[in-house]
Amino acid sequence: MSIHVDIVSAEGEIYSGSAEMVFAPAEMGEVGIAPQHAPFITKLNQGEVRVKVSEEEQYPFYISGGLLEVQPHIVTILADTAIRAKDIDEAAALEAKAKAEEALKDKTGKIDYATAQARLAEAMMQLRTLDRLRKRGG
Repeated sequence: MSIHVDIVSAEGEIYSGSAEMVFAPAEMGEVGIAPQHAPFITKLNQGEVRVKVSEEEQYPFYISGGLLEVQPHIVTILADTAIRAKDIDEAAALEAKAKAEEALKDKTGKIDYATAQARLAEAMMQLRTLDRLRKRGG
C-alpha cells in the first residue's frame, strides 16, 4: 500500500510520486505519515523531509518551513524553500554559515541579529541534511 506525495515550493514542484511513508518536521515534532493516515494540517519547521519509497530507497529533502496537508491517500508539502538533499550546494551552505557566524560576532549594532541567526540556522540545517544523506549512503 502506498500514499501519493507532492512536495511543492515557490520555485515549482520538487517531487511527485508514491511512497510507503513520509517523515516531516512538524511544528510539534517529527511526524511519520503512512497510507490511510487521518487527515490533518500543520505548520512545518525547517528541517529534513524524508520520502520512503521502499525499504532500500528513500529521498531526503531540505525545507525551510511551510505547511503539511495529510489526506488518507495524499500528502502535500507546501514549502517556502525545498531542495533535494543531493542538490544542496555544500560550499554555498558553508559560506553562508561562516558569513552568518561572522555577522553575529559584529558588536557594532550594524547587523540585524534575527536575520543573521535565521541564515545561520538555515545553513546549519542544510549541512545536517546533507550529512545525513551521506551517512545513509546516498
